[in-house]
Amino acid sequence: MRARIGEATDIGLVRERNEDGYLVRPPLFAVADGMGGHRGGEVASRLALETLDRPGAAPLAERVREANRVVYERSMLDRSVAGMGTTLTAAALEGDRLRLAHVGDSRAYLLREGRLERLTEDHTMVHRMVREGRLTEEEAAWHPYRSVLTRALGTEPDVPVDEAVVEVRPGDRVLLCTDGLTSMVPDARIGQILRATADPQEAADRLVEEAIAAGGLDNVTVVVLDLEEDRGGAAWDTAGKGARRRGRGGSTALRRPRLGRAGLALLLTAALGGLAAAGLRAYLDRQWYVGISHGNVAVFRGIPTSVAGFELHRVVLETDIPAGPVLELAFYRDLPTGITADDRAAAMAIVAQIREDLAARDRAGGGGGGA
Repeated sequence: MRARIGEATDIGLVRERNEDGYLVRPPLFAVADGMGGHRGGEVASRLALETLDRPGAAPLAERVREANRVVYERSMLDRSVAGMGTTLTAAALEGDRLRLAHVGDSRAYLLREGRLERLTEDHTMVHRMVREGRLTEEEAAWHPYRSVLTRALGTEPDVPVDEAVVEVRPGDRVLLCTDGLTSMVPDARIGQILRATADPQEAADRLVEEAIAAGGLDNVTVVVLDLEEDRGGAAWDTAGKGARRRGRGGSTALRRPRLGRAGLALLLTAALGGLAAAGLRAYLDRQWYVGISHGNVAVFRGIPTSVAGFELHRVVLETDIPAGPVLELAFYRDLPTGITADDRAAAMAIVAQIREDLAARDRAGGGGGGA
């Protein structure tokens, strides 16, 4: 089996930099969505993809676990990117099988005979709530915590990797994408575009354009693979050689009108329910603290308060550290009201210190809680 390939990435209309990355190295393909502020997210996604692309015969999932170790170790050694992480969804075409390895909320889809099927499961708080029956899929699509990850590459020394093998056949279309697409464009619309657009590069461009038209609140990256029979000796058709890559490495393609300052302010105002101006949103986005969410230690963006019933904060990462044992440590008695941090890296450093302090207490025989 071989593929005709389309690829596209765009910075979007709001972000200051493109922290997404993608790999097209037939028969290996991947997308990654970095996080970490400043340049951390960009570094995390790049390191993960470079590690995945290293020569060697290691199984795909093991290469993803190695990418996790590389990103985590760099985060520990380099304070400028402390706390960084990334999603990673990778696919390797092995004859008539597609092998997947996945961490985070980027996604893989299969379009077969007009039917779109999601091949990966989001590692997010909201998806967990759907699985537990606490939210419907419709409610999850608009939930304020829909982008809060429960699993990411590089935030812990080890990470579970979802693995799957899918039987594929000529005529199948595979889509890999970051959540900059799926958070802006519903699956039904993604399916419509994939069904209506025959050329893989045109399909990739149209999906990105649809995400931008819907608001472009995040970086968006897609890789489209059209599978066909390998007749022997034919080179892979990388249709995306001249694909648009706006916002990465200074390259620019397919420019379009962007929102002016007034339009951007209106967009952010609407995103905050009409109560906050762009200035307030910008201020809140610069504030970080560590607190408690659903009984666990969590990293928040914003300030730990509410006005007229509207919360001025949101969870960015809910850890697996139970808050109870942490509150027994004198240093962290302020956790319920929020321990402030200068930025995301500083907040993640507090989380790392909490883990260390719990482990030290356990080694000393002072308690049984911890990570």
